[in-house]
Amino acid sequence: MIDFKSTVKMAIVSLKINKMRSMLTSLGIIIGVSAVIIMLAVGTGASEKVQKDMESMGSNMLTIRSASAKSGGVRMGAGTRPTLTLKDEIAIKKTARGVSAAASVSTEGKQLTYSNQNWSSTVYGTEPDYFYIKNYEVDLGRGLIAEDVKNSAKVTVIGSTVATELFGDLDPIGRIIRVGGIPFKVVGTLKSKGSMGPMDQDDLIFIPITTAQKKVFGTSFPGTVSMIVVKGDTPEDVGLAEKDITDLLIQRHRIGKNQDNDFEIRNSAEFQEKLESTVQTFAILLASIASVSLLVGGIGIMNIMLVSVTERTKEIGIRMAIGAKPSDIRIQFLIESFLLSIVGGLIGVVTGITGAQIMQMASTMNVSISLFSILLSLGFSGFIGVLFGYYPAYKASLLNPIDALRYE
Repeated sequence: MIDFKSTVKMAIVSLKINKMRSMLTSLGIIIGVSAVIIMLAVGTGASEKVQKDMESMGSNMLTIRSASAKSGGVRMGAGTRPTLTLKDEIAIKKTARGVSAAASVSTEGKQLTYSNQNWSSTVYGTEPDYFYIKNYEVDLGRGLIAEDVKNSAKVTVIGSTVATELFGDLDPIGRIIRVGGIPFKVVGTLKSKGSMGPMDQDDLIFIPITTAQKKVFGTSFPGTVSMIVVKGDTPEDVGLAEKDITDLLIQRHRIGKNQDNDFEIRNSAEFQEKLESTVQTFAILLASIASVSLLVGGIGIMNIMLVSVTERTKEIGIRMAIGAKPSDIRIQFLIESFLLSIVGGLIGVVTGITGAQIMQMASTMNVSISLFSILLSLGFSGFIGVLFGYYPAYKASLLNPIDALRYE
Protein backbone atom coordinates (compact mmCIF):
# COMPACT_ATOMS: atom_id res chain seq x y z
CA MET A 1 0.00 0.00 0.00
CA ILE A 2 1.42 3.36 -1.03
CA ASP A 3 1.76 5.91 1.77
CA PHE A 4 0.75 9.06 -0.11
CA LYS A 5 1.37 11.35 2.85
CA SER A 6 4.99 10.34 3.25
CA THR A 7 5.49 10.25 -0.53
CA VAL A 8 4.24 13.83 -0.86
CA LYS A 9 6.49 14.92 2.02
CA MET A 10 9.51 13.34 0.33
CA ALA A 11 8.61 15.02 -2.96
CA ILE A 12 8.35 18.42 -1.25
CA VAL A 13 11.69 17.93 0.52
CA SER A 14 13.34 16.96 -2.78
CA LEU A 15 12.01 20.13 -4.45
CA LYS A 16 13.09 22.32 -1.52
CA ILE A 17 16.66 21.07 -1.76
CA ASN A 18 16.96 22.76 -5.18
CA LYS A 19 14.72 25.81 -4.69
CA MET A 20 16.21 27.89 -7.48
CA ARG A 21 16.04 25.05 -9.98
CA SER A 22 12.45 24.29 -8.99
CA MET A 23 11.47 27.93 -9.41
CA LEU A 24 13.11 28.21 -12.83
CA THR A 25 11.49 24.93 -13.90
CA SER A 26 8.06 26.31 -12.97
CA LEU A 27 8.70 29.56 -14.83
CA GLY A 28 7.52 28.14 -18.16
CA ILE A 29 4.26 27.02 -16.56
CA ILE A 30 3.83 30.41 -14.86
CA ILE A 31 4.26 32.25 -18.16
CA GLY A 32 1.99 29.82 -20.00
CA VAL A 33 -0.87 29.95 -17.49
CA SER A 34 -0.75 33.74 -17.17
CA ALA A 35 -0.69 34.10 -20.97
CA VAL A 36 -3.70 31.79 -21.39
CA ILE A 37 -5.70 33.67 -18.74
CA ILE A 38 -4.88 37.07 -20.27
CA MET A 39 -5.66 35.94 -23.82
CA LEU A 40 -8.95 34.31 -22.78
CA ALA A 41 -9.84 37.44 -20.77
CA VAL A 42 -9.19 39.62 -23.83
CA GLY A 43 -11.22 37.29 -26.07
CA THR A 44 -14.13 37.02 -23.64
CA GLY A 45 -14.11 40.77 -23.06
CA ALA A 46 -14.15 41.43 -26.82
CA SER A 47 -17.06 39.01 -27.26
CA GLU A 48 -19.05 40.69 -24.48
CA LYS A 49 -18.28 44.11 -25.96
CA VAL A 50 -19.54 42.99 -29.37
CA GLN A 51 -22.72 41.60 -27.83
CA LYS A 52 -23.31 44.78 -25.83
CA ASP A 53 -22.70 46.97 -28.89
CA MET A 54 -25.06 44.90 -31.02
CA GLU A 55 -27.77 45.11 -28.34
CA SER A 56 -27.32 48.89 -28.16
CA MET A 57 -27.83 49.10 -31.93
CA GLY A 58 -31.02 47.07 -31.78
CA SER A 59 -31.84 43.37 -31.79
CA ASN A 60 -34.23 41.27 -33.90
CA MET A 61 -33.94 43.90 -36.59
CA LEU A 62 -34.08 44.05 -40.37
CA THR A 63 -32.52 46.88 -42.35
CA ILE A 64 -33.97 47.38 -45.83
CA ARG A 65 -31.89 49.52 -48.18
CA SER A 66 -32.30 50.64 -51.75
CA ALA A 67 -30.28 48.65 -54.26
CA SER A 68 -26.92 49.67 -55.65
CA ALA A 69 -26.85 51.93 -58.68
CA LYS A 70 -24.44 51.22 -61.53
CA SER A 71 -22.30 53.79 -63.35
CA GLY A 72 -20.18 52.62 -66.27
CA GLY A 73 -20.58 49.03 -65.07
CA VAL A 74 -19.37 49.95 -61.55
CA ARG A 75 -21.65 49.23 -58.57
CA MET A 76 -21.85 52.38 -56.43
CA GLY A 77 -22.97 50.76 -53.16
CA ALA A 78 -26.20 50.12 -51.27
CA GLY A 79 -28.64 53.03 -51.18
CA THR A 80 -27.29 54.81 -54.27
CA ARG A 81 -30.37 53.91 -56.30
CA PRO A 82 -33.40 55.36 -54.43
CA THR A 83 -36.27 52.87 -54.69
CA LEU A 84 -37.78 52.73 -51.18
CA THR A 85 -40.60 55.06 -50.17
CA LEU A 86 -42.67 55.98 -47.15
CA LYS A 87 -45.55 54.07 -48.74
CA ASP A 88 -43.41 50.91 -48.73
CA GLU A 89 -42.98 51.27 -44.99
CA ILE A 90 -46.74 51.72 -44.46
CA ALA A 91 -47.42 48.62 -46.55
CA ILE A 92 -44.87 46.63 -44.53
CA LYS A 93 -46.58 47.59 -41.27
CA LYS A 94 -49.96 46.58 -42.62
CA THR A 95 -49.18 43.27 -44.31
CA ALA A 96 -45.86 41.75 -43.15
CA ARG A 97 -46.16 39.16 -40.38
CA GLY A 98 -43.98 39.33 -37.26
CA VAL A 99 -43.37 43.10 -37.49
CA SER A 100 -43.68 44.90 -34.16
CA ALA A 101 -42.39 48.28 -35.42
CA ALA A 102 -41.00 49.92 -38.55
CA ALA A 103 -39.53 53.33 -39.36
CA SER A 104 -38.27 55.08 -42.48
CA VAL A 105 -34.89 56.79 -42.35
CA SER A 106 -32.99 59.28 -44.49
CA THR A 107 -29.57 60.57 -43.47
CA GLU A 108 -27.21 63.32 -44.50
CA GLY A 109 -24.24 65.12 -42.97
CA LYS A 110 -24.94 68.75 -42.01
CA GLN A 111 -23.26 71.60 -40.20
CA LEU A 112 -24.93 72.44 -36.89
CA THR A 113 -24.62 75.84 -35.25
CA TYR A 114 -25.69 77.42 -31.97
CA SER A 115 -24.59 80.94 -31.08
CA ASN A 116 -20.86 80.97 -31.87
CA GLN A 117 -20.52 77.18 -31.63
CA ASN A 118 -20.63 74.84 -34.61
CA TRP A 119 -20.33 71.10 -35.13
CA SER A 120 -20.56 68.78 -38.13
CA SER A 121 -22.81 65.77 -37.51
CA THR A 122 -25.15 63.27 -39.13
CA VAL A 123 -28.81 64.26 -39.39
CA TYR A 124 -31.36 61.45 -39.28
CA GLY A 125 -34.77 62.13 -40.73
CA THR A 126 -36.97 59.45 -39.17
CA GLU A 127 -40.09 58.54 -37.18
CA PRO A 128 -40.85 57.95 -33.47
CA ASP A 129 -40.58 54.15 -33.72
CA TYR A 130 -36.92 54.44 -34.70
CA PHE A 131 -35.97 55.15 -31.08
CA TYR A 132 -37.65 51.93 -29.93
CA ILE A 133 -36.16 49.86 -32.75
CA LYS A 134 -32.59 51.08 -32.16
CA ASN A 135 -32.82 51.16 -28.34
CA TYR A 136 -32.30 54.92 -27.96
CA GLU A 137 -33.47 56.31 -24.62
CA VAL A 138 -34.46 59.94 -23.98
CA ASP A 139 -32.42 61.65 -21.28
CA LEU A 140 -34.00 65.11 -21.14
CA GLY A 141 -37.19 66.45 -22.73
CA ARG A 142 -38.98 64.15 -25.15
CA GLY A 143 -38.45 62.16 -28.33
CA LEU A 144 -40.13 62.63 -31.67
CA ILE A 145 -43.91 62.15 -31.74
CA ALA A 146 -46.45 61.41 -34.49
CA GLU A 147 -47.60 65.06 -34.62
CA ASP A 148 -44.03 66.17 -35.43
CA VAL A 149 -44.01 63.92 -38.50
CA LYS A 150 -47.56 64.84 -39.51
CA ASN A 151 -46.92 68.59 -39.25
CA SER A 152 -43.33 68.51 -40.63
CA ALA A 153 -42.29 70.26 -37.42
CA LYS A 154 -38.87 71.87 -37.14
CA VAL A 155 -37.93 70.10 -33.91
CA THR A 156 -34.91 67.93 -33.14
CA VAL A 157 -33.68 65.38 -30.62
CA ILE A 158 -29.90 65.42 -30.24
CA GLY A 159 -27.27 62.90 -29.13
CA SER A 160 -25.07 63.51 -26.10
CA THR A 161 -21.95 64.28 -28.17
CA VAL A 162 -23.77 66.99 -30.11
CA ALA A 163 -25.23 68.38 -26.87
CA THR A 164 -21.75 68.63 -25.34
CA GLU A 165 -20.13 70.19 -28.41
CA LEU A 166 -22.83 72.81 -28.99
CA PHE A 167 -24.05 73.60 -25.48
CA GLY A 168 -21.36 72.50 -23.04
CA ASP A 169 -22.92 72.65 -19.57
CA LEU A 170 -26.05 74.53 -20.75
CA ASP A 171 -29.47 72.88 -20.80
CA PRO A 172 -30.23 72.35 -24.52
CA ILE A 173 -34.01 71.89 -24.13
CA GLY A 174 -35.98 74.69 -25.84
CA ARG A 175 -32.93 76.25 -27.50
CA ILE A 176 -32.73 76.89 -31.24
CA ILE A 177 -29.98 75.36 -33.35
CA ARG A 178 -29.46 75.71 -37.08
CA VAL A 179 -29.27 72.57 -39.19
CA GLY A 180 -27.69 73.54 -42.49
CA GLY A 181 -28.90 77.08 -41.88
CA ILE A 182 -32.48 76.09 -40.98
CA PRO A 183 -33.63 76.77 -37.38
CA PHE A 184 -34.76 73.80 -35.27
CA LYS A 185 -35.98 73.71 -31.68
CA VAL A 186 -34.28 71.15 -29.42
CA VAL A 187 -37.04 69.17 -27.71
CA GLY A 188 -34.96 66.32 -26.28
CA THR A 189 -31.54 64.79 -25.65
CA LEU A 190 -30.60 61.10 -25.68
CA LYS A 191 -28.77 58.97 -23.16
CA SER A 192 -25.25 58.10 -24.24
CA LYS A 193 -24.73 54.78 -26.01
CA GLY A 194 -20.97 55.16 -26.47
CA SER A 195 -18.93 54.17 -29.49
CA MET A 196 -18.99 51.02 -31.58
CA GLY A 197 -15.54 50.82 -33.10
CA PRO A 198 -14.86 54.11 -34.89
CA MET A 199 -18.57 55.05 -34.95
CA ASP A 200 -19.82 57.42 -32.24
CA GLN A 201 -23.46 56.45 -31.66
CA ASP A 202 -24.06 59.78 -29.86
CA ASP A 203 -22.80 62.08 -32.63
CA LEU A 204 -26.13 62.53 -34.43
CA ILE A 205 -29.43 64.36 -34.33
CA PHE A 206 -32.98 63.29 -35.24
CA ILE A 207 -35.62 65.30 -37.06
CA PRO A 208 -39.01 64.24 -38.47
CA ILE A 209 -38.69 62.37 -41.79
CA THR A 210 -41.18 64.69 -43.47
CA THR A 211 -39.26 67.76 -42.34
CA ALA A 212 -36.03 66.26 -43.65
CA GLN A 213 -37.57 65.54 -47.05
CA LYS A 214 -39.32 68.87 -47.51
CA LYS A 215 -37.03 71.40 -45.82
CA VAL A 216 -33.52 70.04 -45.13
CA PHE A 217 -32.21 67.41 -47.52
CA GLY A 218 -33.93 68.04 -50.80
CA THR A 219 -34.20 65.22 -53.31
CA SER A 220 -34.75 64.56 -56.98
CA PHE A 221 -36.99 61.64 -55.95
CA PRO A 222 -39.77 62.99 -53.67
CA GLY A 223 -41.05 60.51 -51.09
CA THR A 224 -38.03 58.20 -51.25
CA VAL A 225 -36.05 57.19 -48.14
CA SER A 226 -32.54 55.83 -47.59
CA MET A 227 -33.70 52.79 -45.67
CA ILE A 228 -36.48 51.21 -43.65
CA VAL A 229 -35.72 49.53 -40.32
CA VAL A 230 -38.02 46.81 -39.01
CA LYS A 231 -38.15 45.13 -35.61
CA GLY A 232 -39.61 41.75 -34.70
CA ASP A 233 -40.33 40.53 -31.18
CA THR A 234 -38.35 37.30 -31.63
CA PRO A 235 -35.73 35.94 -34.07
CA GLU A 236 -38.46 33.70 -35.51
CA ASP A 237 -40.60 36.78 -36.19
CA VAL A 238 -37.68 38.42 -37.99
CA GLY A 239 -37.28 35.45 -40.32
CA LEU A 240 -41.00 35.46 -41.07
CA ALA A 241 -41.01 39.24 -41.64
CA GLU A 242 -38.02 39.04 -43.98
CA LYS A 243 -39.82 36.58 -46.24
CA ASP A 244 -43.04 38.62 -46.30
CA ILE A 245 -41.21 41.91 -46.91
CA THR A 246 -39.26 40.41 -49.80
CA ASP A 247 -42.45 39.16 -51.44
CA LEU A 248 -44.24 42.44 -50.76
CA LEU A 249 -41.53 44.69 -52.23
CA ILE A 250 -41.13 42.48 -55.29
CA GLN A 251 -44.86 42.89 -55.89
CA ARG A 252 -44.97 46.63 -55.13
CA HIS A 253 -41.91 47.43 -57.26
CA ARG A 254 -43.11 45.20 -60.10
CA ILE A 255 -39.92 43.16 -60.27
CA GLY A 256 -39.99 40.35 -62.83
CA LYS A 257 -38.73 36.82 -62.33
CA ASN A 258 -35.52 37.42 -64.23
CA GLN A 259 -34.86 40.86 -62.75
CA ASP A 260 -32.59 41.71 -59.82
CA ASN A 261 -34.27 43.06 -56.69
CA ASP A 262 -34.03 46.84 -56.35
CA PHE A 263 -33.64 46.50 -52.57
CA GLU A 264 -31.43 44.68 -50.05
CA ILE A 265 -32.44 43.24 -46.68
CA ARG A 266 -29.91 42.71 -43.89
CA ASN A 267 -30.68 40.68 -40.78
CA SER A 268 -28.94 41.99 -37.64
CA ALA A 269 -29.02 38.51 -36.06
CA GLU A 270 -26.98 37.03 -38.91
CA PHE A 271 -24.46 39.86 -38.70
CA GLN A 272 -24.21 39.45 -34.92
CA GLU A 273 -23.65 35.71 -35.20
CA LYS A 274 -20.89 36.18 -37.77
CA LEU A 275 -19.22 38.88 -35.70
CA GLU A 276 -19.37 36.84 -32.49
CA SER A 277 -18.08 33.77 -34.32
CA THR A 278 -15.14 35.78 -35.65
CA VAL A 279 -14.33 37.14 -32.19
CA GLN A 280 -14.56 33.68 -30.60
CA THR A 281 -12.31 32.20 -33.27
CA PHE A 282 -9.80 34.96 -32.63
CA ALA A 283 -9.97 34.31 -28.86
CA ILE A 284 -9.39 30.58 -29.37
CA LEU A 285 -6.45 31.35 -31.65
CA LEU A 286 -4.90 33.63 -29.02
CA ALA A 287 -5.40 31.02 -26.28
CA SER A 288 -3.91 28.31 -28.50
CA ILE A 289 -0.81 30.41 -29.13
CA ALA A 290 -0.52 31.08 -25.39
CA SER A 291 -0.88 27.34 -24.70
CA VAL A 292 2.37 26.72 -26.56
CA SER A 293 4.11 28.31 -23.56
CA LEU A 294 2.57 25.60 -21.37
CA LEU A 295 3.94 22.89 -23.64
CA VAL A 296 7.38 24.52 -23.51
CA GLY A 297 7.07 24.61 -19.73
CA GLY A 298 6.16 20.92 -19.74
CA ILE A 299 9.27 20.08 -21.76
CA GLY A 300 11.29 22.04 -19.21
CA ILE A 301 9.79 19.96 -16.41
CA MET A 302 10.58 16.70 -18.20
CA ASN A 303 14.16 17.81 -18.79
CA ILE A 304 14.73 18.75 -15.16
CA MET A 305 13.08 15.57 -13.91
CA LEU A 306 15.37 13.47 -16.11
CA VAL A 307 18.35 15.31 -14.63
CA SER A 308 16.92 14.71 -11.16
CA VAL A 309 16.56 10.99 -11.83
CA THR A 310 20.21 10.81 -12.89
CA GLU A 311 21.37 12.77 -9.83
CA ARG A 312 19.32 10.65 -7.43
CA THR A 313 20.09 7.23 -8.89
CA LYS A 314 21.80 6.05 -5.72
CA GLU A 315 18.91 7.34 -3.58
CA ILE A 316 16.51 5.36 -5.77
CA GLY A 317 18.68 2.24 -5.33
CA ILE A 318 18.65 2.62 -1.54
CA ARG A 319 14.85 3.03 -1.46
CA MET A 320 14.39 -0.07 -3.58
CA ALA A 321 16.86 -2.03 -1.45
CA ILE A 322 14.82 -1.36 1.70
CA GLY A 323 11.54 -2.40 0.11
CA ALA A 324 10.24 0.41 -2.14
CA LYS A 325 8.37 -0.89 -5.16
CA PRO A 326 8.76 0.51 -8.69
CA SER A 327 5.27 2.01 -8.34
CA ASP A 328 6.44 3.92 -5.21
CA ILE A 329 9.36 5.43 -7.13
CA ARG A 330 7.16 6.24 -10.11
CA ILE A 331 4.50 7.96 -7.99
CA GLN A 332 7.09 10.01 -6.09
CA PHE A 333 8.53 11.51 -9.27
CA LEU A 334 5.06 12.05 -10.73
CA ILE A 335 4.07 13.95 -7.58
CA GLU A 336 7.20 16.07 -7.84
CA SER A 337 6.47 17.02 -11.46
CA PHE A 338 2.80 17.62 -10.62
CA LEU A 339 3.73 19.91 -7.71
CA LEU A 340 6.16 21.84 -9.90
CA SER A 341 3.43 22.34 -12.46
CA ILE A 342 0.49 23.10 -10.16
CA VAL A 343 2.46 25.56 -8.01
CA GLY A 344 3.60 27.28 -11.20
CA GLY A 345 -0.04 27.23 -12.35
CA LEU A 346 -1.25 28.93 -9.15
CA ILE A 347 1.39 31.63 -9.45
CA GLY A 348 0.48 31.98 -13.12
CA VAL A 349 -3.20 32.48 -12.23
CA VAL A 350 -2.32 35.36 -9.89
CA THR A 351 0.02 36.84 -12.49
CA GLY A 352 -2.56 36.44 -15.26
CA ILE A 353 -5.37 38.09 -13.29
CA THR A 354 -3.07 40.95 -12.31
CA GLY A 355 -1.88 41.36 -15.90
CA ALA A 356 -5.43 41.40 -17.26
CA GLN A 357 -6.49 44.06 -14.75
CA ILE A 358 -3.45 46.19 -15.59
CA MET A 359 -4.34 45.92 -19.31
CA GLN A 360 -7.87 47.09 -18.58
CA MET A 361 -6.72 50.04 -16.50
CA ALA A 362 -3.98 51.07 -18.94
CA SER A 363 -6.16 51.01 -22.06
CA THR A 364 -9.75 51.13 -23.32
CA MET A 365 -9.61 47.39 -23.94
CA ASN A 366 -12.42 45.44 -22.33
CA VAL A 367 -11.26 42.27 -20.52
CA SER A 368 -13.34 39.69 -18.69
CA ILE A 369 -11.79 37.05 -16.44
CA SER A 370 -13.95 33.96 -16.05
CA LEU A 371 -13.75 31.13 -13.54
CA PHE A 372 -13.72 28.75 -16.50
CA SER A 373 -10.46 30.21 -17.85
CA ILE A 374 -8.83 29.91 -14.41
CA LEU A 375 -9.91 26.30 -13.89
CA LEU A 376 -8.98 25.44 -17.48
CA SER A 377 -5.49 26.87 -17.09
CA LEU A 378 -4.92 25.16 -13.74
CA GLY A 379 -6.25 21.85 -15.01
CA PHE A 380 -4.12 22.03 -18.13
CA SER A 381 -1.00 22.90 -16.14
CA GLY A 382 -1.59 19.90 -13.84
CA PHE A 383 -2.12 17.67 -16.87
CA ILE A 384 1.11 18.97 -18.45
CA GLY A 385 3.00 18.18 -15.22
CA VAL A 386 1.75 14.58 -15.17
CA LEU A 387 2.16 14.11 -18.93
CA PHE A 388 5.74 15.33 -19.15
CA GLY A 389 6.69 13.93 -15.77
CA TYR A 390 5.59 10.41 -16.59
CA TYR A 391 8.59 9.40 -18.72
CA PRO A 392 11.23 10.44 -16.11
CA ALA A 393 9.13 8.75 -13.39
CA TYR A 394 8.78 5.59 -15.50
CA LYS A 395 12.51 5.60 -16.24
CA ALA A 396 13.31 5.92 -12.53
CA SER A 397 10.99 3.00 -11.65
CA LEU A 398 12.81 0.71 -14.10
CA LEU A 399 16.24 1.13 -12.48
CA ASN A 400 17.90 -2.04 -11.22
CA PRO A 401 18.51 -1.65 -7.46
CA ILE A 402 22.00 -3.16 -7.62
CA ASP A 403 23.06 -1.02 -10.58
CA ALA A 404 21.57 2.04 -8.90
CA LEU A 405 23.47 1.44 -5.67
CA ARG A 406 26.74 1.07 -7.58
CA TYR A 407 26.11 4.22 -9.67
CA GLU A 408 28.69 6.97 -9.24
